[in-house]
Amino acid sequence: MIAITAVEVGVLLSIYVQPGAKQNKIVGEHAERLKIVVSQIAEGGKANQAVIDLLADAWGIGKNQIEIIRGHTSRQKTICIHGVTLDQIRGLLPQTQDR
Repeated sequence: MIAITAVEVGVLLSIYVQPGAKQNKIVGEHAERLKIVVSQIAEGGKANQAVIDLLADAWGIGKNQIEIIRGHTSRQKTICIHGVTLDQIRGLLPQTQDR
């Protein structure tokens, strides 16, 4: 089950990022994290920005609502999605997610 937590400002979500892939996409679950692959390399924040862009586009939310709060230089990251509820984000996660 993907680690997701409600906080006062929105939702914290654990993600696993694989940079240097052929395309940008949300893959599913990996070790209790949402797995995301991006084509950008992990250099100068390019992969991090690609993650933010992908999630904002896929979920129809503003890029400014997504903030990486832990793991800027790691594949394992925690993001905060501001201004949303736990139920809203659960509805956007891959269907393998237990409810």
